[in-house]
Amino acid sequence: MASDGFFIGADQLADIAQDALDYARSRGATACSTDVSEAYGQSVTVRKGEVESIEYNRDKGLGVTVYLGRQRGHASSSDLSRAAVHATVDAALSIAGLTADDPCAGLPEAELLANDFSDLDLYHPWDLPVENAIELAQRCEAAAFDVSRQITNSEGASVSAQQSHFVTANSLGFMGGYPASRHYISCAVIAGQADNMQRDDWYVTRRDPSELPDPVTIGDYCARRALSRLDARQIETCEVPVLFEAPLACALLGNFVYAASGGALYRKTSFLQDSLGQQIFAPCVNIQEKPFLRKGLGSGTFDEEGVATRERQVVENGVLNGYFLSVYSARKLGMRTTGNAGGAHNLILAGGKRKLDAMLELMGRGLLVTELLGHGVNYVTGDYSRGAAGYWVEGGKIVHPVHEITIAGNLRDMFRGIVEIGADRIVRGSKQTGSILIEKMKVAGS
Repeated sequence: MASDGFFIGADQLADIAQDALDYARSRGATACSTDVSEAYGQSVTVRKGEVESIEYNRDKGLGVTVYLGRQRGHASSSDLSRAAVHATVDAALSIAGLTADDPCAGLPEAELLANDFSDLDLYHPWDLPVENAIELAQRCEAAAFDVSRQITNSEGASVSAQQSHFVTANSLGFMGGYPASRHYISCAVIAGQADNMQRDDWYVTRRDPSELPDPVTIGDYCARRALSRLDARQIETCEVPVLFEAPLACALLGNFVYAASGGALYRKTSFLQDSLGQQIFAPCVNIQEKPFLRKGLGSGTFDEEGVATRERQVVENGVLNGYFLSVYSARKLGMRTTGNAGGAHNLILAGGKRKLDAMLELMGRGLLVTELLGHGVNYVTGDYSRGAAGYWVEGGKIVHPVHEITIAGNLRDMFRGIVEIGADRIVRGSKQTGSILIEKMKVAGS
């Protein structure tokens, strides 16, 4: 076993990647790229104090992309033996020989490849014996039940520790990789009985396990969220301001990322097509991409193609300055890659000074949304319609919980109608934002 719990050392990953490149070249490939990775971890779930599941994972993988001129083929394998590596390359070459010539296919331009491999402090392995993981999960769930007798059931509390490392390489001479970790604690409980039951959950994910909160605080907060939703009711159909709680605001930011991504743009399935330099958000909106944040969940000095990442102001005072492009999508659009093969890198929506209570006061009367249901987003037109639940607000204060409603609008109008972003910033994967207040949306109720 290699150090830090990996069976395969970093040098071995690099040797496997180089072998794939050399073999592809010997078999006639004009260019090649490869990814080699290994991951391991454990996840424990307890429910009502008893262990429900213990899962151990150990995975390894190889992905090979070859080019015969502008013909592309890709194959993958979970076997990293030399014979399997060569067989994977041969499979990719066979596929490439059957594909049509694509003028946009190919490796990145050499000058775009990363040469800075700074340590971003992404690897913090968690030496967590399974008995300790069970005890943490039990403490988390018990804290939820301790809040109130009205917490009547549980969907479980989970503790997960995950470690991985990888190497990305291509025939232009690029080779880079690093280890990373990702750990989380989660809880989901049910409050109430019979016809008056509500569910809620909460989780926290960190690179460094020392930065995870006490599991008791997660269970306690999860329970209080569920309790606060009891006696929910419908409201009459109306058009009012809507405040998206921070976790859902991250999802709204994700809607923007998808619409501004190269694949949707070159396929002409995005309402943000040809929007560069245009005012698509309210002037209060500023979105930065910061790939070099230490311990960031979306951090990295290069993307999945080896292209160097860079800090940039994606949206400035509401104006769209850049898309999210891979090498291929950029070529399809006649543009230059933004180093976003694989997605955005720590996208941060800058917030104001108001925390949630102050955001409610600013809204005055309207709807605080804390849960979204369904997938009602049409990215071609921007039409947005989602089932929702949350709280009705009057005079800047929560009056009662709300359920069985639908909120609707158009993402163009919603983005331009952003009144303010809260200071209650939360991290959800590669996105960070506080709550988002939108001037008005249609709310369909009773």
